Amino acid sequence: MSFRREKLTRPIFKWAKGVLPQLSSTESEAIGAGTVWWDGELFSGSPDWDKLLAMKPARLSPDEQAFMDGPVNALCAMIDDWQISARDHDLPPEVWDFMRREKFFGMIIPKEYGGLGFSHTAHSEVVRKVSSASVAAGVTVMVPNSLGPGELMVHFGTQAQRDHWLPRLADGREIPCFGLTSAEAGSDAAAMTDRGVIAHGEHEGREVLGVRLNFAKRYITLGPVATVMGLAFKLFDPEGHLKRGEALGITVALIPTTTPGVTVGDRHVPFSSFQNGPLVGEDVFIPMDWILGGEAQIGQGWTMLMTALAAGRSISLPSQSAAGAAYCARVSGAYARVRQQFNLPIGMFEGIQEPLAELAANAYQIDAARRLTIAALDEGHRPSVISAIMKAHSTYRMRESVDLAMDIHGGKAIMDGPKNYLANLYKSVPIGITVEGANILTRNLMIYGQGAIRAHPYMLKEMRALADPDSEKGLAAFDTHFWAHAGHAAMNALSATLRGWTGGLAAPAPSGAAFTGHWRQLSRYSAAFALLSDLSLLTLGGGLKRREMLSARLGDILSELYLTAAALKRFEDEGRPEADKPVIEYIFAKGTYRMGVAFNGVLENLPARWAALLVRLLCFPFGIPLPAPTDEIVTELAEILMRPSSQRDRLTPDLYLGEGREGHPVRDLEEAFERVAAVAPIDRKMREAKIRQPQQALDEGIVTPAEFQELAGAREAVARVVAVDAFPMADVSPIASQHARTAEKDEDARRAAAAE
Repeated sequence: MSFRREKLTRPIFKWAKGVLPQLSSTESEAIGAGTVWWDGELFSGSPDWDKLLAMKPARLSPDEQAFMDGPVNALCAMIDDWQISARDHDLPPEVWDFMRREKFFGMIIPKEYGGLGFSHTAHSEVVRKVSSASVAAGVTVMVPNSLGPGELMVHFGTQAQRDHWLPRLADGREIPCFGLTSAEAGSDAAAMTDRGVIAHGEHEGREVLGVRLNFAKRYITLGPVATVMGLAFKLFDPEGHLKRGEALGITVALIPTTTPGVTVGDRHVPFSSFQNGPLVGEDVFIPMDWILGGEAQIGQGWTMLMTALAAGRSISLPSQSAAGAAYCARVSGAYARVRQQFNLPIGMFEGIQEPLAELAANAYQIDAARRLTIAALDEGHRPSVISAIMKAHSTYRMRESVDLAMDIHGGKAIMDGPKNYLANLYKSVPIGITVEGANILTRNLMIYGQGAIRAHPYMLKEMRALADPDSEKGLAAFDTHFWAHAGHAAMNALSATLRGWTGGLAAPAPSGAAFTGHWRQLSRYSAAFALLSDLSLLTLGGGLKRREMLSARLGDILSELYLTAAALKRFEDEGRPEADKPVIEYIFAKGTYRMGVAFNGVLENLPARWAALLVRLLCFPFGIPLPAPTDEIVTELAEILMRPSSQRDRLTPDLYLGEGREGHPVRDLEEAFERVAAVAPIDRKMREAKIRQPQQALDEGIVTPAEFQELAGAREAVARVVAVDAFPMADVSPIASQHARTAEKDEDARRAAAAE
């Protein structure tokens, strides 16, 4: 062992110190936050699919289901999304009161503190359902239950802080917000200039040791209405009061917004009209016991935030995205069925069927991944890498779905007004893409950049050994981990070769599962990914951090492995419904295609050409597959969305469809859809007779009087759906109204002149 360490390991140890990436303190804290879960299996190259399928699917408790059936449905029926977004730019007072009364802001707070004590599954389902009624309402519910004082207090607060704040947050006496972003610190939140200094000051009439703060935060959701803010800042102790050095690190405090020196600024107006605005503090003094977790948690703010984000980022935006994707699929399928051009439903045209198929697949896959991830959360995992995958790719797929829905609806979707059920969702898309870690940052740096270190079986252990200030101790640890890594890499190379040269036939699949060939292909791609990952790190070392396009593509492969496996698991969890097989075939073809594009992108641009050629030779000797769904499968998926069925309902479950609101545009659409489907046989008779008008069909005996009435009702329902809003000129623009009055005067003058 000593010979190996001295003659082989020591030179490698010295070389690796200059090659492997050095971690900043914030990177180290971010990587250390959360837990490794299925991302570790994927990085291993040999995922245990049986273990994945054995996971119990997410389920609501009876109390949680009762909350969904009662308060959640009632809240959705109270919401007029057009009024909120276009007129009031806020939820009405009665909605705020209802949310407080029913404890929507205390879903994650334990029951012993007066909260609802809901599971992550319930939290996700509530956000999903409410967001389908209104993004603004969804955000308002989401924020207090994710990255905010409540979540942080539960995990990191002192007992005294919990006893004081949690009951007040649970019943809505306090409305929370969290101040992180500032003008200087957006995606690079650690660059914040918000500063606190340990000093003596006056609090409640006596002098105490505390923190004097100066800060300027912006983009703070619920900031304008918040009564208490969680504040992230950098803490310093220049006078050495705590005897822990001068720079103490990022720290979090909980501060009432009425504290002297705190200013709630003018309001931002985000696209979806939820409450958002700046918060500023000048010479704000707080006592030490306002620091979250007390003095023991000074400098632990970044770890707190990253730990909370590992859970919150898995729930909030993926839930909204799942709602958005399912909503787009449902309304687009219905509209494509009821809207006719050239005497045919537009969904009969293949140009419409193609985006409909993508909508169906997105709805299925995003929700599959959401359910799998929240099931992991309920088991106690905090998968930071998986949460980054979910945040980025669920919002990407939502954006794609919204764009496709807009294309299908055409002019209907671009005329604003109460009848437009897509406009507010369309406006909200950039918000999901941007917040909780902008997608560009998340895709290019976080998914693979953190995953390669955190989820790799050996990388983090090797890096910690290299960073050990005791060189000999570090060498001993490195010797153990490096040779274990080398053995693992060699075995993985062999399995990747066997799986590659057999086209996946020699790859493992879970016992007794359907789609065995698809599971084998995922095993093949996982081994190829693990090999490519090791070679990329070996040849680029720390330089891989700067090769963001390579990192993004490697992250895309990792993401598609997870998302595709989630869809296959959902199929198993739901009892392998035969009708869903075309959906799985479509998702698998698309996922394999995306992975193929990403593999090609890495291999074509990897600087070490020998490594790229080696991966091609071992893993893809006959070329990288780039499959596409067949036209037949595309048509099958489109038809799922265009006919009433339990399958359509299963694909787009638990959405608010306008129940309880007369004249709600989605309620009108659902009614028209049902009526059009019911008169389809009558329509077919008319088409065969080459007659378009029901009256002519009645006159010629093609339809009966009863059928004529059914047709008339269906066409009236369709007319309500196809209609768009038009507003009085004076309501739209005073300037336009002035133009109209000027034109009237000009016309009057012309008439007078003509009369003379």
